[in-house]
Amino acid sequence: MSPIVRTVELTKIFNPDTAAVVALDHVSISIEPGEFVAVMGPSGSGKSTFMNIIGCLDRPTSGTYELDGRNVALLSVDQRADIRRTKLGFVFQSYNLLARTTALENVELPMIYAGIGQRERRKAAAQTLEAVGLAARVHGQFPNQLSGGQQQRVAIARALVNSPILILADEPTGALDSKTSIEIMELFVNIQRERKVTILMVTHEPHVAAYARRLVRFLDGRVESDSLTREAVASS
Repeated sequence: MSPIVRTVELTKIFNPDTAAVVALDHVSISIEPGEFVAVMGPSGSGKSTFMNIIGCLDRPTSGTYELDGRNVALLSVDQRADIRRTKLGFVFQSYNLLARTTALENVELPMIYAGIGQRERRKAAAQTLEAVGLAARVHGQFPNQLSGGQQQRVAIARALVNSPILILADEPTGALDSKTSIEIMELFVNIQRERKVTILMVTHEPHVAAYARRLVRFLDGRVESDSLTREAVASS
């Protein structure tokens, strides 16, 4: 079975013709299907650039990036957009929900872009919202009527609804209190276990990273360390 993510000598240089900034410096990483991987590192370490490339939001200067066995590093803008729509799910710190759209309609959005009919997408959106712990009574509510934790659950449902092979979570607990952060991270763990989906998460909080099975640390554009978390070691 091919890795879900495989990079070989992945390099990203900004402003190569002037004041060059090396954001990624020959990064080689392999992530297997069903892994839960946390990425940490100080500001400017390269972790955000890495996530943008993995999310098909940017392209490397050199090196290889394969997603599910396909080399996507040099694909066109339209081809990368198609991969984002069909293969990837995104969860952000600020939720990125549409304010004038209900919870149910927010979850439907990826299916609209995929051309799925209204009846099918409404049913799938409702089922996915319930799967992330949101009762039917909140499906018709707008984001400003929901708590931060509820909004993040809507965002997670939206990321899941098209059955992606990879979920990219960027500081998913950054706007939440400690109790709600625990609930959201336990939800991620359950999703990974039950759906066998691969999760790649950026966080600056060690206690959040501890929910992942593997921790990759970036420093100065390179992988400083790549190891199992303490919790993973304890449970193995």
